[in-house]
Amino acid sequence: MRYQITVRYGSTNHRYHICFVEAKDAREALEGAALQMPPEIVGEVDLVEVRVAPDPDTRSYIEK
Repeated sequence: MRYQITVRYGSTNHRYHICFVEAKDAREALEGAALQMPPEIVGEVDLVEVRVAPDPDTRSYIEK
């Protein structure tokens, strides 16, 4: 399954790092995302969101 991981960081102005990970479950996705996280933001992270990545080809508002 493909997951989208969003990491919020920054002490005064929040910024976001987004990555996509192929994994069998959420735990594996978070582990993979941790390895992709830039080292310079690790100490500033205050929120991590994991969700199944949207597939643009299956959205109902896209005509086929």
